[in-house]
Amino acid sequence: MCRLLTPDLRIDSVLELDIERLRGLNLAALLLDVDCTLKAYRSETLEPGVENWLSELRAAGIGVCLVSNGGASRIRRLAESLGLPVVCQACKPLPFGCRAALRRLGVDRRRAAMVGDQVFADVMAGRLAGLSCILVRPIHPEQEPWFTRLKRPLERFLLNHMKTP
Repeated sequence: MCRLLTPDLRIDSVLELDIERLRGLNLAALLLDVDCTLKAYRSETLEPGVENWLSELRAAGIGVCLVSNGGASRIRRLAESLGLPVVCQACKPLPFGCRAALRRLGVDRRRAAMVGDQVFADVMAGRLAGLSCILVRPIHPEQEPWFTRLKRPLERFLLNHMKTP
């Protein structure tokens, strides 16, 4: 059970995942959560630097697919504005959205990582799909919906007792 909830890496921001670091991790693709990972919950704009970071990834040949439990119209609109493939209403923590993203990118699961801000959604979905998992500190968690904020104390407790890089 602990492995199912343990990320391989914990970072403060997706911007820490530069090309050199991704190559060092042998990653060819990232499956990216959206809300509180790339932008504040329900915000229409990405955090500063994220759009440039996404462009750098794509220019370096790193595959990127958005994988979100968010509403299809809102998340699809963002994906289209960025020119990225997307899996909306991914039903994380179930692995089906991650598997669909891997198929869209044509990447082997051993060369991809799920990147998100929630242990009980993103990390679990990634683990169940056989992926590496990177946990990001949530962006503006005070703006999250009540059902996400409800899980945060248990996440903090688990993360405080886990050994992750």
